[in-house]
Amino acid sequence: MALIDKPDRARQLARAIASDLTLYHESKILEGLERDTLFDVMRDEIEEGRALYKGRVTPDIFALNIYDRALVDVMLKSKAHVKSRVW
Repeated sequence: MALIDKPDRARQLARAIASDLTLYHESKILEGLERDTLFDVMRDEIEEGRALYKGRVTPDIFALNIYDRALVDVMLKSKAHVKSRVW
């Protein structure tokens, strides 16, 4: 399988991974936001997603931090209603 070398396609992949994290780990995300420990409680899942993403894109695309932005856009912005010290 060829590595993804187009930012738009990489963005789609990153958002899909972030969506899966949100779908399958909703309670951990909510707990993490409420306690301001999101990146601690989701560390393993986020890193697993990052490894999947990194394995599917070129190094140049990986360096653009598309995955991290997708986490914020998909996993965090959808939870803006949650009471948190973060916001």
